[in-house]
Amino acid sequence: MKKAPKSLRLQIGLFGRMNVGKSSFLNLVTGQDVAITSPVPGTTTDVVEKTMELLPVGPVVFLDTAGLDDVSTLSELRIRKTKKIFDRSDVIVLVVEPNVWNEYEDGIVEEARSRNTPFIIVVNKTDLARVRDEFVDKIRSKTERFILCSSTDLNGRNNYVNPLKQYLIEVCPPDFLKPPPLIGDLVSQKGTALLIVPIDMEAPKGRIILPQVQTIRDALDNDAAALVVKENGYALLLDNLKKRPDIVVCDSQVVLKMVKETPGDIKCTTFSILFARNRGNLVEAARSAAVIDTLKPGDKVLIAESCSHHPIEDDIGRVKMPGWLRQHVGGELDIDVCAGRDYPGDLSGYKLVIHCGGCMITRRETLFRYQKAKRDGVAVTNYGVCISFLQGVLERVLSPFPDALDAYREAKAVTV
Repeated sequence: MKKAPKSLRLQIGLFGRMNVGKSSFLNLVTGQDVAITSPVPGTTTDVVEKTMELLPVGPVVFLDTAGLDDVSTLSELRIRKTKKIFDRSDVIVLVVEPNVWNEYEDGIVEEARSRNTPFIIVVNKTDLARVRDEFVDKIRSKTERFILCSSTDLNGRNNYVNPLKQYLIEVCPPDFLKPPPLIGDLVSQKGTALLIVPIDMEAPKGRIILPQVQTIRDALDNDAAALVVKENGYALLLDNLKKRPDIVVCDSQVVLKMVKETPGDIKCTTFSILFARNRGNLVEAARSAAVIDTLKPGDKVLIAESCSHHPIEDDIGRVKMPGWLRQHVGGELDIDVCAGRDYPGDLSGYKLVIHCGGCMITRRETLFRYQKAKRDGVAVTNYGVCISFLQGVLERVLSPFPDALDAYREAKAVTV
C-alpha cells in the first residue's frame, strides 16, 4: 500500500458559518487549490476531503464542511451531512471572522465539548478587519489554542501552519499517537502468526482485503513472521511446521473449521475480533454477544458495515450471518443493513447492533457508534464475535483476550 488509508489518518473537521473562509484556510494549509473558493455564500455544498502528510503530525485528512448557517433550498441535507462530520472528527478546527461570534460558534464549541473532542479556533480574514482586543479575550475564554490568520497571505503561510501543527500535536488523541495493538502483543519477538485467508469474490483481484494486509504489517512491525495460507491448506501447513505458531487468525466465515483443526494449546482468533479490539471495544462486543440468546422472532437487528462494497450472492454480512441468526432464533428477525457512513441516528428500536470490524473508519468513529447504541439502550457486538458465538466457538477465540472472555462469561451467566 502506497498511502495510509483514511481510517488510519487523524481526522480534522473544519467547521464554521458560510463564507468565513474554511475552504481558503484548507487551501492555505495544503498549499493547493483543493476546495473551490468564492465570496458567494454556500460555495461548499458537500464535505470536501483532503488527505495529506502534515509533518511532523503525520497522515491526516481534512474534512471541509458546508456552513451550519446555510439557509438555501438544500440546507437541511447539507447541514445533516455536516453534523455527521462531528462523528468522524478527532480534532475540530472552528473558523471564524474577526469580531463575529454568535449562536453558531457557541453551538460548535458546545458540541465539541460534549464529545470531549479537542478544538482549535482560527480567526480568519485578519487582512480585512482588525481583531479587537475584547474579541481575542472572548476567544481565549473558549480555548488557549487559537490562530489569527489571513488565508490570502501566502508568504506568511508558515506563521499560520506551524502553530496549527503544534496545536494538533498537543491535542492528538492517544490512540492516534499510540493505537491499540492489532496483533503485535499476541506474538513473541521472532515468533509466528499463522493467517488463514480465504480467497473469495470479495477479495479485490490481485490483492487481499485491508484487515489481512494490516495484520500482516503489524506482525512485521513487531519483528514477527506472518505465514499466510488458504483454509484448505491450513492443516497440512500446521503439521509441517517445526515450531508451532504463537497465534492462528482466520476469516470469520471459516472459524469453525479453524477451531476444529487447531490444537487447544495454540491461541486462535479471527481478523474481525482483532479489529474489534483495535478499532472498537472488544469487551463490550463480547458482553453484548450474550444478548443473541435472548433474541426472539420479530426482534429488530441492525447489521452495520463501515465500507460500501458491492455485496456478493453469498455475502457474509447480508446473507450468511442473517441466516445463522434466524436459525439460532428459530424464526424470522427484522434485519436492517446500513453501509458506509449511513449509520442511523436513532437506534432505540433495535434489540442488537452487529458492527463489522471497522477497518475503513477510525477508532474514534467506531467507538462513537458503540456509544450511540449504548446511549439508546441497545447492545452492540461485532461480526467476528457474533459469528463465533453462533458457531459455538466464541470462548475459544476470545481466549487470547481474558478481559473480553470474562465479560462474555459474566453476561452469559445472567442470561441463562
